[in-house]
Amino acid sequence: MKEPAMKPPKTLKHEFVEFIPDVIEEGKVFVSIEYATAVHKCCCGCGKEVVTPLSPTDWKLIFDGKTISLDPSIGNWSFPCRSHYWIRNNRVRWAENWPQSLIDANREHDRRTKDKYFGADVAVAPSQQPMQQELPKKAAWWKKVWPR
Repeated sequence: MKEPAMKPPKTLKHEFVEFIPDVIEEGKVFVSIEYATAVHKCCCGCGKEVVTPLSPTDWKLIFDGKTISLDPSIGNWSFPCRSHYWIRNNRVRWAENWPQSLIDANREHDRRTKDKYFGADVAVAPSQQPMQQELPKKAAWWKKVWPR
């Protein structure tokens, strides 16, 4: 997709950290693998902080050894700027603005995806639930030597 002419191309830097810093620098994505989170300032320049949780139902981080990418796109629909962009190989690729109906449909899709992934809408009959089986005391020796 072609970037809109009104928004200039932008290159970001990234930094892997354990803890997200209190002050987020403009033009830098902070990534905490430990806490499965990436944080940056909105790429439009409005100054708002954007938090992208990394999980199977949220964003995925790709690190190629030199650059990072986040998938899917970042739609800051609750910010006044309503910016929408991709971060691909440390570069911002601007995306089209979405109408509210598409934003609402996408939020509903995300909710259903999370419910399905975490089992919120799947009722399991008692006969189908896994049985809790206690290990014989001899077989559990590894619990004493194997750290959790």
